[in-house]
Amino acid sequence: MSTNQPDKTEGTIHAVEEAFSKTEHFIENNQKIILIIVGLLIVLVLGFFGFRKYYLQPRETEAQGQMFMAEKYFEMDSLSKALNGDGNYLGFLAIMDQYSMTKSANLSKYYAGICYLKLGQFEKAIEYLEKFNGKDMVVASMAKGGIGDAYLELNQPDKAIKYYLEAAEGKKNDFSSPIFYMKVAQVYEVQKNFEKALEYYKLVKKDYPRSVEAQEIDKNISYMEGLLKK
Repeated sequence: MSTNQPDKTEGTIHAVEEAFSKTEHFIENNQKIILIIVGLLIVLVLGFFGFRKYYLQPRETEAQGQMFMAEKYFEMDSLSKALNGDGNYLGFLAIMDQYSMTKSANLSKYYAGICYLKLGQFEKAIEYLEKFNGKDMVVASMAKGGIGDAYLELNQPDKAIKYYLEAAEGKKNDFSSPIFYMKVAQVYEVQKNFEKALEYYKLVKKDYPRSVEAQEIDKNISYMEGLLKK
């Protein structure tokens, strides 16, 4: 075995040298193409950062300035002005249109959806809330929950439950998750599915004992248990 080892080593070295040689020849023969590709990559990277710095960031600043008043109107429940603007400042709908690709435009979709939900225009509420791409765990949950509310108002409780569960479980947290688990339980209760309602009431008590929803949850649990014994 020891007599064969040098041959193996020499073979390995020869293979590596051959691979390097092929690589060198490839680079020499394709130098212009490689330089063009590298140059294009550099241009694309610089272009991307330039686009963000000199185009998106200024537009984001402008959009935030416009959105400030729309949010104020939203807080005041002046929903028409929040959606359509007041003549001096844009509303959420125009911000979406004129400042597309900005974070403000994306957040405007959420606000618009909630506005339409409050106005009783449930199909439009679903349309805009589904377009919203939320990364903040609470706002993303509230958007899903808003879709659930809209479907409940449209008398589609099964779809409402689906979105309430997505709202509760997509990005679990101690604020919004118990809210939407409670809504799931309440829909099941209305449907007279008392076993499922009890399951989610108990889940709120067990997993979110410090939440507002859990403070009087024992009443709901006792009521469901009483109904199931009948």
